[in-house]
Amino acid sequence: MANPLLNEKSINAAAGRDESQAGWGAPSGSAGTWAPPINDGPVSTWHGGLATVRGTASATLTLLLLLIASATVAWFSIAAPAADGTVKLPAGWLIGGVVVGLISVLVATMKPHLARIAAPVYAIAEGVVVGAVSRAFETAYNGIVLQAVGATLGVFVVMLLMYRTGVIRATDRFKRIVMGAMMGLMAFYLVSFVIGIFGSMPSFINDSSGLGIVFSLFVAGLAAMNLVIDFDMIERIEREKMPAHMEWFGALGLTVTLVWLYLEILRLLAKLQDRR
Repeated sequence: MANPLLNEKSINAAAGRDESQAGWGAPSGSAGTWAPPINDGPVSTWHGGLATVRGTASATLTLLLLLIASATVAWFSIAAPAADGTVKLPAGWLIGGVVVGLISVLVATMKPHLARIAAPVYAIAEGVVVGAVSRAFETAYNGIVLQAVGATLGVFVVMLLMYRTGVIRATDRFKRIVMGAMMGLMAFYLVSFVIGIFGSMPSFINDSSGLGIVFSLFVAGLAAMNLVIDFDMIERIEREKMPAHMEWFGALGLTVTLVWLYLEILRLLAKLQDRR
C-alpha cells in the first residue's frame, strides 16, 4: 500500500496554506515571497505547541508499538494450522482491518488535527492485518517473519543514513519520479484487479518467476524511496513550525510506508524461498 499522506498538496492543506500564502507568493500589495512570522513558542506538547522531529519520532514509536501489540494478539488468536499445514485466515478480520485503516488514513488526510486519534486507530487496525498475514507466511515459510522484520529495519536505517548524509536528496525531481512511479503502480494494481474479476491477474505479481522477483524488488525499492520523502516532509513540518498535531500526521505517513515495505519484503522473501 502506497503512502497517500506526505505529499506537497496534503502537507500544505494540513498547514492551512493555499497558493497565496507562505511558500507560494506574497500577500497582495507586497513583493517577494512571504513567510509567516517566526514563532519561538514552546516545543511540542500533547495539547499544543509546535511539531518537532523528536516528537514525530516518539509518535512513530508509539504507533509501531500499538501495531506490534495488535499484530501479536491477531497472531495468537488465529486457529492452529490444519493437517495439511494451511492457515485459515478470518476474512472478516482482514477486510475490517483494511477498511478501518483506510478510513483512518482518509480522516487524517482531510482533518489533520484528528491525526492523534486516527493514527492509533490505524495502527491497531492494520496490526490485525499484519498479524494475520504474517502468521500465514510463517506457517508456510518457517522463520520468514523474523527475516522480513530484520530486512525492513535494515532498509529503514540505511535509507535514513543515506538521507542524513546527503547521499540521497529529496529534490523536486526525485519526488516527481517517486510519486509518478507510485501512481503508475497503483494504476497497474487497479487494472490487474479489474482483469482478475473477468479472468486472471498477471501471474508475475505473486509467482516466483524471474519476472515476479524483479517486480517485487521494484515495489520494495519504491517503498524504500518513499521513506526519503517521508523524512523530508517530517523535517519540513518542524522547519515550518507547524502545530503539534502534525507530529501524528507525519508519524502516520511514516508508519503507512513501513507497513507497505514490510509486506512487500515478506512477499519477496517468500518468492525467493520458492525458487530454492
